[in-house]
Amino acid sequence: QVQLVESGGGLVQAGGSLTLSCAASGGTFSNYAMGWFRQAPGKEREFVAAISWSGRTTYYASSVKGRFTISRDNAKNTVYLQMKSLKPEDTAVYYCAATLSLGDSYVFTGRYEYRYWGQGTQVTVSS
Repeated sequence: QVQLVESGGGLVQAGGSLTLSCAASGGTFSNYAMGWFRQAPGKEREFVAAISWSGRTTYYASSVKGRFTISRDNAKNTVYLQMKSLKPEDTAVYYCAATLSLGDSYVFTGRYEYRYWGQGTQVTVSS
């Protein structure tokens, strides 16, 4: 059983930056591909970014590509989401998720492909 705990959310002005962290426990972190999703009020949970077990492969939603960077530190059992040039439409609860890796070329973008989820951290971007 993998437990995930997000942190780093908060209130930021448009154009600002935040870095989210997700600390994992209860499993061998390098066995898992990781992802970040977000959910705004009244909307479906949507894919943001994904990373393979080693970090070699990453993938981004078009809405965040070029502004967000996903990374991981397997020695610290932590995945990060660095967010720059934030926009009000980035306001949401951000969730990290984990699923067993299928290999270092594989990342997952579907919410139902992930087995483990954190509790979420709120990011609010003011205009």
